[in-house]
Amino acid sequence: MKMRTAEWIVLGIVILSFILGVIMYDRMSEQMASHWNIRNEVNGFMSRFWGLFFAPILLLGLFVLFLLIPRIDPLKRNIETFRTHFQRFIMLLFLFLLYLYVVTIAWNLGHRFVMIQFLAPGFALLLFFCGVLLERTKRNWSVGIRTPWTLSSDRVWDGTHRLGGRLFKIAGVLCLGGTAFPRYALYFILVPVLLAAACAAVYSYREYQKEPKEEPASK
Repeated sequence: MKMRTAEWIVLGIVILSFILGVIMYDRMSEQMASHWNIRNEVNGFMSRFWGLFFAPILLLGLFVLFLLIPRIDPLKRNIETFRTHFQRFIMLLFLFLLYLYVVTIAWNLGHRFVMIQFLAPGFALLLFFCGVLLERTKRNWSVGIRTPWTLSSDRVWDGTHRLGGRLFKIAGVLCLGGTAFPRYALYFILVPVLLAAACAAVYSYREYQKEPKEEPASK
């Protein structure tokens, strides 16, 4: 199973995260902050081992998953038509998760900042390029807005993903509001995403209703 350049880059990110965990191990306390509430207060902790290696293990699992998806999907020929954009998005996703990992380590080293404010630009970039990817997807079982109606019709799939791509780009731009207004950053991130996903799902259903209906077989 030959790996492509983008897959090697992602593997490099995974290895880097493990190396960072090993380097920082002796500098971390026995309990590490791992979760923050909307008021930027720590409300979750992990042991030092899991605080440093949960993210690298997660990245490794995701790497294996994304390595397999284009090779085992029943409609993998369709994935090949947008595989370059898919791999670019995966690289961006892994860079974002590495950034989140580094920011978490920085907090546990004693640096203080508004966590969600630091993450908002990353979410914005991720959502915007999710929109770019959606606009280029073709019907498959693994990547995209997979409702019963998009999976049943190429026309519904294409129309839904054109709309969904635009909506997720808009959601990405709106996420930047979290940088300017950190108190409401979580809302700037979650509300646009949920609305974009809901609108795309409803649109796919309505478009499917326009599909020609099969006549019942005569007895």
